[in-house]
Formats: sequence, structure tokens, C-alpha cells
Amino acid sequence: MNLLLKAATVIDPESPFHNKTVDILIKDGVISNIDTSIQSAADQKEILLNNLHVSQGWFDSSVSFGEPGYEERETIIHGLQVAAKSGFTTIAVQPNTLPIVDTSTSIAFLKGKSLDNAVSLHPIGSLTIQSKGVDMAELFDMKQAGAIAFGDYKKAIKNPNLLKIALLYAQNFDGLVISFPQENEIAGKGIVNEEEQSTLLGLKGIPALAEELQIARDLFLLEYTKGKLHIPTITTSKSVDLIRKAKEKGLQISCSTTAHHLTLTDKELITFDTNYKVLPPLRTQKDINALLEGITDGTIDMVTADHQPIDVEHKKVEFDNASYGTIGLESAFGVLNNTLGLEKTIDVLTKGKSVFGIENKSITVGAIADITLFTPKGDTTFEKEHILSTSKNSAFVGKTILGNTYGIISNGKIVLK
Repeated sequence: MNLLLKAATVIDPESPFHNKTVDILIKDGVISNIDTSIQSAADQKEILLNNLHVSQGWFDSSVSFGEPGYEERETIIHGLQVAAKSGFTTIAVQPNTLPIVDTSTSIAFLKGKSLDNAVSLHPIGSLTIQSKGVDMAELFDMKQAGAIAFGDYKKAIKNPNLLKIALLYAQNFDGLVISFPQENEIAGKGIVNEEEQSTLLGLKGIPALAEELQIARDLFLLEYTKGKLHIPTITTSKSVDLIRKAKEKGLQISCSTTAHHLTLTDKELITFDTNYKVLPPLRTQKDINALLEGITDGTIDMVTADHQPIDVEHKKVEFDNASYGTIGLESAFGVLNNTLGLEKTIDVLTKGKSVFGIENKSITVGAIADITLFTPKGDTTFEKEHILSTSKNSAFVGKTILGNTYGIISNGKIVLK
């Protein structure tokens, strides 16, 4: 594959070409030349796109597909195409399939299905057998098979001793443990944020305390064990404060929030649209402000789409009965760019790789080409026709996004919309 990107503006603080508009020549998957102008040759495919910008390939730390078991929601191959056209060269895939990904064999299945693809798929193994929270799964075997972390997707670890043992055991092979932040006894039967809006709508609430209490417990366990912990999708102001203080202590703690928790509040629930039923629930503007501050000061390490396809039979039902989750790969860049600005958006879409032990590849001569192609300009209303996923449960339909993705160059391949 010989490609010549023409007039590409580089957004990569680690590159000597940061904020410069250059031509980029890629030969056999490696960046062979970067210059202000490179003459096109007969054996090169020239890529000339409107207002082309490039950055290090984007990473999403929480993607669900469906296969095996829920192929009607999304298959692996089609899901990887969605990720590529949405600008993601690397994704971490959650274990919430049927069967649950809790063995080395199931990790190998996911890795095998994604072979020879432009997008690099990294499985997250279930922390416990069948994600039931009772017995720890075979973490070391899954690590050997290619798992990059271990967690029960959207399921809190109720037993603190189980999490303690996992944090201790995983240190033997530099394993990363993921703990979902919800204390289930406090959450009870709640389905939305417990605040004024839940009272107005007559919906049972999940208080912010449910998240914060679990995070506080997990941080005590982390300090005791000296392990390595990732807390996904934090949503409240006190959660940000707790993790900020833990980082000041020098604990090996990382966290993420989601694009929808950064931009949508529980006021969206006024329509009872089940696409806004997510877990953790949408919170308040005060919480959003704290999350934005956490991104600015580095407390929050990354932003995820928390992409969770749900078939129409489990979404177009009464709000109480609908499944949690929204898709978000297609809208992630435009939503974040509209909220955070370009450079911070690229930052939160790339720096999470290091937390999961994945190498960042800068846009420099001699580096392997792992590049996202996009334009940061142009307001668009995100509509259903922009959805690439098999499932259509997006919380961002009708919302304004800024910019657009063109595709990716990665693993010696190019994928364009």
C-alpha cells in the first residue's frame, strides 16, 4: 500500500509537524516521508480531501458489539467497519456477549475474528466467571491470549474481598482491573438520576451517592493492595474529586467518562426517549461542569463513546422496561469537538492507549502509520442517516456536531467513508 496524503494538517503534539500542513507519504504501512510538497508517483494512491486533518489513531476504551450471541445488535466485522469510518484505529471490546468472554478461548475467538482488519481489536476479559461477581475468572490465561484488562461490564463487584484479591493477583502480570462504579444496594431499583427531574417524571432514581460510595471503597482497596485500577464512566462531581485526590497520593488509578455524560443532562428525559436511558444515568449540569474540569486538569484520563448497540425490541418499549445503552462511535468526534475544542478532543481520544498498555504511534518519518483522517470544520445536525451501526439507539440524533471523520489508515490498510 503506497499512499500520498496531500495537504494534511497534523494535530499531534508529539510530532515535529504539529499544526503544520504537509504531504505524507506512506509505503507498506510506514510513514516514509513528510514534506511541504511531495510529488505524486504512478505507484501511489493520492488522497486529497477537503480541509484534511490527521492525528494519531483514536482509541475507545469501551465498545460493545454483540457477537457471539447477539449478532442482531452488531457483528464484529461490521462493528469494526463502523469504528474505522468513525475514526477509531483501536478499540477495547467489552465481554458482555453470550457466552460471556471469561476464558482464554473466548479471547482467542475475538482476536481471530478481527485478524487482517484495519482496526485493532483488544478484548477486555470478564473479571469474574460469567460476570456473576462470585468467582474470579482465569485472568492470567486470558492475559496470555490477548486480554488487555479485566472487568464485569456495567456490573459492580459487590464483594470487596474479591476485588482486593483481583488487585493483588493481577500485579503478577501487570494486569489492569476495571471496577464499575455503582453500589447496588444504594442504587436499588432506580433507573435515572435521583434529582428534581426524576421526581417530576415519576421515575425511580439512582443517587450520585451510589457511584461515589463505590469509588471511595475501591480506592481504599487500591491503596491497600497497591494494584492498578481503572474506573470507567464516572459521572458525578464528587467522583472527580475522589479520583483527583487518589492521583495526588500516587495511586495507580485511571478513569474515563463518556461523550454523553459530558454533553447531556437528565433534562433530556422529559421526552421519555429510551435512547437517553444509560448506565450510569445522565446527571446534572453541575456534574458536567466538574467532568469538564476533570478533563482540563488531567484527572479524567480519557473519554469513551461507551458504544452499546441495543436492538429495537429492547429499546422501543416502556422506559422502565428498556435496556440501558446508547451507541456513540459515529458521533463521538463531532460531539466532543463541539464541546472540548479540537486539540483537547484529540487528546482525550488518544492518550487512553497508554493506560491499557497500547503503544501510541506519532506522525513522524519512520513510524508505523496509525492515523485518523478528519475535518474539524462544519456544523451538522446528527440524524439517523448518519448512523452506521446495525442498531440505531443513538442519544445524539437531532444534536449538533462539529466536524466529520473521513476514515483511518492503520495496519497497512485504508478505510474511507
